[in-house]
Amino acid sequence: MNSRSTWFWVALAGGLFAFIFFFERHLQKPAIGPMKILPRLTASAVTSIQILPKGKVEIRAERTNGAWRLTSPFSYPARPDRVQELLVALESLTPATSITAQELKNVPKADERYGFEPPQNTLVLRQGEDQTFIHLGYRTAPGDQLFVQVVGIGEVYVVDADLLKLIPARADDWRDPRLVDLMQIVSDRLLVTNAGKAFELQRNPTNQLWRIILPGWETRADSDKVREALTRLQDLRAIQFVSDDPKADLDSLGLQAPELSLAFAQGTNAVLQLHFGKSPTNDTGQIYARRSDENSVITVSKDALAPWRASYDVFRDRHLVTMTGPLDSIEVRAQDHFTIERGADNTWRILPGGVAADPELVDAFIRNLGDLQVSEIVKDVVTAPDLPNVGLASPSRQFTLRAAVTNAAAGITNRIIAQLDFGTNQDDRVYARRTDESSLYTVTQADLALLPSASWQLRERRIWHFDESDVARILIHQDGRTREVVRNGVNSWSLAPGSQGIINDLAMDEVAHQLGGLTAESWIAQGDENRARYGFTTNSLRVEVELKTGRKLSVEFGATAPSGSTYALTALDDRPWIFEFPWRLYHQYVQTYLTIPATLH
Repeated sequence: MNSRSTWFWVALAGGLFAFIFFFERHLQKPAIGPMKILPRLTASAVTSIQILPKGKVEIRAERTNGAWRLTSPFSYPARPDRVQELLVALESLTPATSITAQELKNVPKADERYGFEPPQNTLVLRQGEDQTFIHLGYRTAPGDQLFVQVVGIGEVYVVDADLLKLIPARADDWRDPRLVDLMQIVSDRLLVTNAGKAFELQRNPTNQLWRIILPGWETRADSDKVREALTRLQDLRAIQFVSDDPKADLDSLGLQAPELSLAFAQGTNAVLQLHFGKSPTNDTGQIYARRSDENSVITVSKDALAPWRASYDVFRDRHLVTMTGPLDSIEVRAQDHFTIERGADNTWRILPGGVAADPELVDAFIRNLGDLQVSEIVKDVVTAPDLPNVGLASPSRQFTLRAAVTNAAAGITNRIIAQLDFGTNQDDRVYARRTDESSLYTVTQADLALLPSASWQLRERRIWHFDESDVARILIHQDGRTREVVRNGVNSWSLAPGSQGIINDLAMDEVAHQLGGLTAESWIAQGDENRARYGFTTNSLRVEVELKTGRKLSVEFGATAPSGSTYALTALDDRPWIFEFPWRLYHQYVQTYLTIPATLH
């Protein structure tokens, strides 16, 4: 082998050595990054986390039955989000780089240099039978990274210093600030004691509606107001953590005999009590609070408790009836006795007789029933002798609301949702009561007037239906004169002999089309005895439509209604019916094309 070949192999070996050295030491090292420092850690499986800060009190949190709780330096519910945030960060923790055990041997006093003698923080995690110790050291020189050591692993890792933001500086940082988490409480009763006066709220498990129960009587609660007050309670947060001493002077804080107490129960079993006392002398906007199952005393916002500090009357339902589902029938006793009943096809009929009810009018009826509110609570407990004095012994109006209920034994039955009785009208007040309650109320006359008192008021409002091609002629009667317009075909009309005027063929076809779908705006009255009252005279405008079948349909016009519409009269079931005529149809078509000018004879 000559010297030139020898130097070639020496140079090649040197190059390979340099490549291996730099690749292994510098190029491959960053590949450590994606590797997890705690590959066996599963955040959801950790049952205990202990934080030992240098020179400070230990902080420990433990998970039991899925809930985190601080157990040191005091016992208190922990914030699950913050505990979990730290555990998830540790589960996915990866190093930016590391210092191997071999390299650490060449670093004098390495533990002191990197902040592990003693550690700045030690985290102890328990997962099943395994326990993991993690030491946190100093920050690196730039300050954006942190030295970390896992006990039992020879390396020192360099990680993002943001990890420190997730570690509580004091135990209060991990306290759950909520006074109560109502989602974790199973209860159907709430006893409210306020300044020595007590009332109970009880929730129906079937319809979830609340009732107010007091000694000797009960009434419906406004469930929306109860839910709103409970939501404010759920949102209540600790402003200050005052004491964790089980021997704290509760009397000085107004908590020995609480000014306000909320006691949750499920059936006869007590679940939790919340006690509220005085305000701190330096802040009347706060109030001392304490849970019956905790030693800790905190302060919370006084204003957030305003609904609970008021009278039970705040929670009373001012509606006479609360709609929790669809109704199937409403029985009415007023001017006449009738029932509107929902059919299988969701249409409504009026019984007896089976006449179709107008769906919009029925919807408005049900909506107005649901909106009907008490104007005054006259008496909490009314007795039978009181009823004749207010016209409720024989009510002037009575509404019985029923809904279908499926029963395994009896099949489908109608259950009474509510029966509303209305009595005497005095000073625009109408006395009212529910037969399932003891209270006596009043409602305004205007609100009661929105409810029908006769079956005809709910009748289908479609007067008739025909196509313009069905029309043979239209006769106009006004002020003792008559004009007859004959339809000859599509957009073709002519005046009958003896009639005068000008005809707009296109407009007359549209008039016939509009009249063919005539629908009342609202029903007003029945009977000839009401003609004069609503402006009908012998000279009133009357339009008569004669169909090709020989059928004759007639509508007569009277005075102007308060709504701006015009009163109209037609015959249905051989009786005069008075209604409000559609405003647009009257002003745009009837007045323009179906009247006789005074200049024509």
